[in-house]
Parts: sequence; structure tokens; C-alpha cells
Amino acid sequence: MIVHGALDHAELATLGIDPGPLIDFSSNINPFGPPAGVAAALAALNPTPYPDRSCHQLRHAIAGHHGCDPAEILPGNGANELIHLIARALLRPGDRALVVGPTFGEYTYVCQLAGAQIVEVRAHERGQFRLDADVLAIAIKRARPRLTWLCTPNNPTGVDFSSDTILSLAETCAAAGGLLVVDRAYRSFLRDSDHGGDPLDDVAAPASLLRLYSLTKSYAIAGLRLGYLLAEAGLIVRIAAYQPTWSVSSPAQAAGLAALADDAFLPTSMPQIWAGSDALRDGLLALGLPVHRDDLPFMLVHPGDGAATRLALLRRGYVVRDCASFGLQAWVRVAPRRPEENARLLDVWRELL
Repeated sequence: MIVHGALDHAELATLGIDPGPLIDFSSNINPFGPPAGVAAALAALNPTPYPDRSCHQLRHAIAGHHGCDPAEILPGNGANELIHLIARALLRPGDRALVVGPTFGEYTYVCQLAGAQIVEVRAHERGQFRLDADVLAIAIKRARPRLTWLCTPNNPTGVDFSSDTILSLAETCAAAGGLLVVDRAYRSFLRDSDHGGDPLDDVAAPASLLRLYSLTKSYAIAGLRLGYLLAEAGLIVRIAAYQPTWSVSSPAQAAGLAALADDAFLPTSMPQIWAGSDALRDGLLALGLPVHRDDLPFMLVHPGDGAATRLALLRRGYVVRDCASFGLQAWVRVAPRRPEENARLLDVWRELL
């Protein structure tokens, strides 16, 4: 079973905890969303017809955002569905798959389902969770994986690779007979992001590069499940063959179009998220807790026993992410919320120390 953040209602029922009053710091979701246009689009939606199975309008809107051909876009039922589709379409039993960890557990899981052999190249706490790109390139050359999975900026460490490094790694993968899958789900949360696409849009990306994006986190529509893949058109056709018809619902398509049409939401809300992150980090450090924060506003906090800390906070109405599933048993992940909620978390955490 893959462990994820957010609320687990079955667990809460077992513990006798009402989910209603809980404040969720475990999900890396924009606390200032969704944009007003999303609610209006959903209110105007007629739920009776089938969804557009081709996602025609949405694909064209996303293509305009990245300056690419709509044939290079595949929307999905969240980026998670697309991760599964990539593995199903491109891996065969016995293939090697390289995962850059610690990271999102779904990459390893889907590769195991496909019968692939997993090779992990792991960043460590002693190096501030940063991995030398040359070390990674050597590992790719040695393992010759069919797929290499790289989340950048990374969940849970927040570490980001430059565009030049990503392109170089994609070339290394191609030379080794493989593909590089880059998960860009958190790119919009970078402090210096201009929210106008991706710097990778401005270069001639190699055909060995597949890019995953999520609209659910930055626009706060996680319940609607919406992500997309950007890749060479031939790869899109191969991967789309494994996607069920009507995978992306009408509400998800309508919300995605409304979110992408709002040019002010991300530039307005992201500085507020970073201000909250700065205040929350400073407050946690003032409590004497070690904190690791890198290129993203969420942070890793080291209370010594992540599972015990999560449970103690949960019983007091606050949800943080136990990082044991990342191999980081001593850590929890905390995503900033609105200022008043951040202050309340600090007050409760202070009582635990």
C-alpha cells in the first residue's frame, strides 16, 4: 500500500476523530484557492452529458500555456493516473527503472506493478538532501534504465534541479536507451516562479523527456483530480492507448479551463504562501525543532519520531505528514496554510515539547 498525505477517513473513524474540524498541514495545496472562476464554472456546469473524451478545449488551453502542439498534451485524472499509464505503456517485465529518492512513492509502486527492476539513487540528510547531477548521470549510464523518474522540485525535500541539468539528464537517458520522466507538479510553488509556463518550454527538449504537471495543488482543486503529461506526440499516442475513455470528468475540465484563464491567482497567492512559510519555519526553529526547507514552501521538521508526533498533533486537530514512507522516520512534512492557522499549529506544537 502506498502512503499519502491528506485525510484518511477510515483511519479517523478507527481513532474516533471527526474530520470536520481538522486542519490539514499534510497536503501541499494552495490554502488561498481555488480561484473564484472555478466555483462559477462548476456552478454553471450541466452534469448530464458525457465529458469530452478528447479534452479538446483543455488540451488547447494547456498547449497555449506551454507554447506547444495540443498533440503533445495528455490530460489525466490527476498526475497520479498518468504515472500509472506511463509505466503500463512503456515498461515490460524485467526492464530497469531508476527512481531518484527520497520521493513520491507511486513511481516505485507502478514500476513494480509492471514487473520492472527498481534501481534507487538516493539523496541523504547529511548532504541537505541534494544529489550531485554527475552522480545521477553515472548511475543512469550504469543501470541503463528504460525509465528514470525525477521529481523536481522534489516531494518531500523541496530540492529543485535546473533546466540545464534536466535537459542534460534527458540526453543521458536517451544515450542509455531510456526516457526521463520529470514530475513538475510543484513548479508553480517556486519562490521565483513567473507562473507563465516552464523554462523548459523555451528550449528544444529531447524526445526522451516526458513532463508531468498537476493543476490540483497550485489551484486547490485536488478533489477534482486533474493533471497532464507533455511529451513527444508519438509517446502521447502510445500512453493514451491505456487511458480509459472519459477519464477526465466534465467538472475537472471546466475547473481546469477556469483556473488556467485566471492570470492573477498564482502571482497573488504564491507570495502569501511563502510569507506564511517563512513565519512557520521561524516559529518551528524558535521551538528548537530542526527544519529542512529548500526550494519549496513546505518543509521537513525533525521531532525525532515522526509517527508519534503526527498522532499527537492529529488528536489535537492538526494533520502533518509522517515521512516514514519516504524512509525518513524521524521527520514530518508540514505545508504552510493561512497565517492564523500556522500560528495555531505552533501553539499546539509548543504544548507537546
